[in-house]
Amino acid sequence: MKRIVLVDDMEIFNFIMVNSIKSVNPAYCVHDFTSPVQAFSAIEELDPHLVFLDLNMPEMDGWAFLEKMQARNMSQKVYILTSSTSELDIQRSKSFTNVARFLVKPVEEELLEEILQEGELV
Repeated sequence: MKRIVLVDDMEIFNFIMVNSIKSVNPAYCVHDFTSPVQAFSAIEELDPHLVFLDLNMPEMDGWAFLEKMQARNMSQKVYILTSSTSELDIQRSKSFTNVARFLVKPVEEELLEEILQEGELV
């Protein structure tokens, strides 16, 4: 079964993404976290095929999450999913080899379907 991890401190965004992913393919196993610390702890065990990651979160922001992944040589494909439209954030995201794309919320279902196909999940 294909696994996806969602990391966003806003429950409503996780709810929307889970429903969107399930409408593309109900067979996906989606694990959503509002705590980036808990999400990071779970990633090694879950070994997801891809991660949707918010940038602006309490406890640990998305950049610290990516840096910890990099420090541990974790290679899961990450899609940044944020409300930020900052060019600096877009450029910074390119410095992480496992970041596949920088996406601005909300993601339309058509684009989500394309992303899941890119990730060879469909």
